[in-house]
Amino acid sequence: MTGVHGLWTSVRRPRRTWQHGGVTAVTHSSSFPDVAESADAVLLGLDPEQREVATTLRGPVCVLAGAGTGKTRAITHRIAYGVRSGAFKPASVLAVTFTNRAAGEMRGRLRGLGAEGVQARTFHSAALRQLHYFWPKAVGGDLPRLVERKVQLVAEAGARCSVRLDRNELRDVTGEIEWSKVTQIIPGDYAAAAVKAGREAPRDMAEIARIYAAYEQLKRDRGMIDFEDVLLLTVAILQDQPFIADQIRSQYQHFVVDEYQDVSPLQQRLLELWLGDRDSLCVVGDASQTIYSFTGATPDHLLNFRNRFPQATVVKLIRDYRSTPQVVHLANGLLGQARGRAADHRLELVSQREPGPDPAYAEYPDEPAEAEGVARRVRDLIAAGVPAGEIAVLFRINAQSEVYEQALADAGVPYQLRGAERFFERQEVGRAVLALRGAAHSGARDPLLADVVDLAGQVRAVLSATGWTPEPPAGSGAVRDQWESLAALVRLAEDFGRARPAATLADLVAELDERRAAQHAPTVQGVTLASLHAAKGLEWDAVFLVGLTDGMLPITYARTDEQIEEERRLLYVGVTRARLHLTLSWALSRSPGGRASRKPSRFLTGLRPGSAAAGHRAPAEGGGSRKRSRRGPVLCRVCGKTLTEAGEVKLMRCEDCPSDMDEGLYERLRDWRATQAKAQGLPAYCVFTDKTLMAIAEAAPDEPGELAVIPGVGSRKLDRYGADVLAICAGQELDHGSADDA
Repeated sequence: MTGVHGLWTSVRRPRRTWQHGGVTAVTHSSSFPDVAESADAVLLGLDPEQREVATTLRGPVCVLAGAGTGKTRAITHRIAYGVRSGAFKPASVLAVTFTNRAAGEMRGRLRGLGAEGVQARTFHSAALRQLHYFWPKAVGGDLPRLVERKVQLVAEAGARCSVRLDRNELRDVTGEIEWSKVTQIIPGDYAAAAVKAGREAPRDMAEIARIYAAYEQLKRDRGMIDFEDVLLLTVAILQDQPFIADQIRSQYQHFVVDEYQDVSPLQQRLLELWLGDRDSLCVVGDASQTIYSFTGATPDHLLNFRNRFPQATVVKLIRDYRSTPQVVHLANGLLGQARGRAADHRLELVSQREPGPDPAYAEYPDEPAEAEGVARRVRDLIAAGVPAGEIAVLFRINAQSEVYEQALADAGVPYQLRGAERFFERQEVGRAVLALRGAAHSGARDPLLADVVDLAGQVRAVLSATGWTPEPPAGSGAVRDQWESLAALVRLAEDFGRARPAATLADLVAELDERRAAQHAPTVQGVTLASLHAAKGLEWDAVFLVGLTDGMLPITYARTDEQIEEERRLLYVGVTRARLHLTLSWALSRSPGGRASRKPSRFLTGLRPGSAAAGHRAPAEGGGSRKRSRRGPVLCRVCGKTLTEAGEVKLMRCEDCPSDMDEGLYERLRDWRATQAKAQGLPAYCVFTDKTLMAIAEAAPDEPGELAVIPGVGSRKLDRYGADVLAICAGQELDHGSADDA
């Protein structure tokens, strides 16, 4: 607790003398509900386990609640039952959670259950309220001013240490300071603690420690406190002033903590001081949903609850009311492979819903094909009656959003981005596009473009001046996010240059402008695009989990066993967001024609169809329906060998087996594709990839059924392009207006 005492000493001023009897206790105005009204009415509709939670009002209670099991319902009914039965006075109950949204939802439910007057707040909100009340008496004067923009102060601290931090480094160093404070680590201990915790620091750890110390000194010099200080100072006052602690304990006699697996050591210490030597505490959590350890969250307090309170009542909520048996089965299977302490306490969920469709698995040759396939499936769901607002596409990092933003925009599907800026609104992307525009205007006069001929090389040269490097920075955080955004622009340039070999930098800038304009349309109720972290606490009828390859999930910088297991839990959270429809997909290469070197996430091994047998993969291009996933391995039509590479599956033969392709037909198909792509303003591969055209030229189909079975065609492209392709295969001349009509 050295950090708490140090902070407390630095801000404390001589106290005024005040008497025990002269202090007014914290009160809340509320009317006590009529206890004559039946408390049992609150229990109606609860399942047996939820009812046990609601009626166990005394002693410590630990509720282990799986995803979708109605934990908020159980604890709000517990509070309401306690109030309406007379066991709790409304003002004596403090319920704490982690987000303002969750606290607001809890207050709304309590009002509806006749439990007005109960305090439902976040940890910080509750602490700030107490700090405002007690500060004048405990310290004197007004509470120090809260820091409005922490990063500005961190930047000043860096300057004092002769360290210049860019915008993204500022965010990352600020995150390290926040982590240090919620884990009660002082500047002098930061480096050792960060190494022990396995953190990927954005800069030299000794340098961060100096910035941290300078930041704290700046706050003291200016009489300011930050968000974390609110908790630290509340803890310090309660430790230093026993009478204040007694006052709070006389006010709040019953505590409820939601999402207990996410408490930090500092929040746990504050809870202990609120509680004192009493045990009227109910905690609710699920160790399998611990995904915020980078902020200081730890499930240890949840897992150690029985050690601290041997007499505690433990109730497990395992009846899943959110998801179908098929989704729940996958979620259980995912955790069944987990390792570690949290895995030892996993909950085996039991779905309470009617059966639904099996989770679909889709393997694609490349990322644009994956995005196009997802957009196609989304559009099919909307056509089938699923509201766009009940569909989500979830990815591991925000930089993955761009290709899905574009694919949904191309498909005419409205979307909204949650928890992040749209790709083209990100500051680093705006700067990069501006730099590319300047280089395009300067042309050969720009020294960055000297001796660089190809488009992708020019883009790499220009973006190298804005922070892009060929290799990603170590660790996670804002610096990594910025690099991923710039890397996405580099990949886009590579794909654009491949589709249009003669394209210039000016052509690429025009393409970027068009994409930006298309995505600046007013947002309406639409499909949600979000990272897996941002999706926590939400749910949809249909969920697409995308980009599920090793290196993305688990992410490359997850190296320790603990980090790998947290990545698995992140996927578990994604799976359990789905009520009915769930699709899991991955791409074997980054761009069309690239080497198919990627592998599906190791977390899916043994769960997806065919993954138990080495070398077997789900079908390519739109694979994932039950019909396709059970058709067995694809065999080479020449030698009979089992095909595993996506490109070979498309061709229905090994790459080195003899080809009977009609070269003339292939060239006519390529010419037709170029016309279609130009008319629609699309890269050529969005019409058909080279591999698909080769497969068509080899098969030379005569009828729609023969064309439809060629991998890479699919029902939508068959409807859109089938007549043209079959006419070309039949040697017919096409009407030149057909591309404009497509």
